[in-house]
Amino acid sequence: MSEGVLYSFRRCPYAMRARMALRYSGVAVQIIEVSLKAKPAEMLALSPKGTVPVLSVDGRVIDESLAIMGWALAQNDPEGWLLEDDGATQALIEENDQGFKYQLDRYKYAERYPEQPMEHYRAEGEVFLSKLEGLLAQREYLLAGHLSLADVALAPFVRQFAHVDREWFGRAPYPRLQAWLQRFLELPLFIAIMAKP
Repeated sequence: MSEGVLYSFRRCPYAMRARMALRYSGVAVQIIEVSLKAKPAEMLALSPKGTVPVLSVDGRVIDESLAIMGWALAQNDPEGWLLEDDGATQALIEENDQGFKYQLDRYKYAERYPEQPMEHYRAEGEVFLSKLEGLLAQREYLLAGHLSLADVALAPFVRQFAHVDREWFGRAPYPRLQAWLQRFLELPLFIAIMAKP
């Protein structure tokens, strides 16, 4: 397999989860950090929609983060990130990507959505945080006793939500979720993919 090229943006949660899966699976990729204000012509030629991440490998172009994760894990999944109950994983990721991401954007950029105060958008997002807190009452990770695809796919978004107002998040009634996020942020894998190029 020839070395692939990944067009990425360090702080983008979609790109984070793609980089984590690629690194975890041991797939060699050259990472090209993209300026979202000046996207490279090579990336746009591969994926005209112009969003990161975009993976070009062995003549294929994969331009959805979950598809990149799935491709990487199909190459190598040493610690069993893919669970037998794939349906629960897909449903949780879909709820994150469709519903929670919508609320997160409004909470993070509340000034762009003046229809409601910031606290309203935060409360809407908290519905999902409460669900995750409930899942973590049973085990250390969302759907298994170890890190799995669901954790890696969701944590970058929960991190972004927490960072909007860290003081509030630190006081919020989600002790299990706070501990889960902290464990994720301290993973050598996460630290490695967040290193500045």
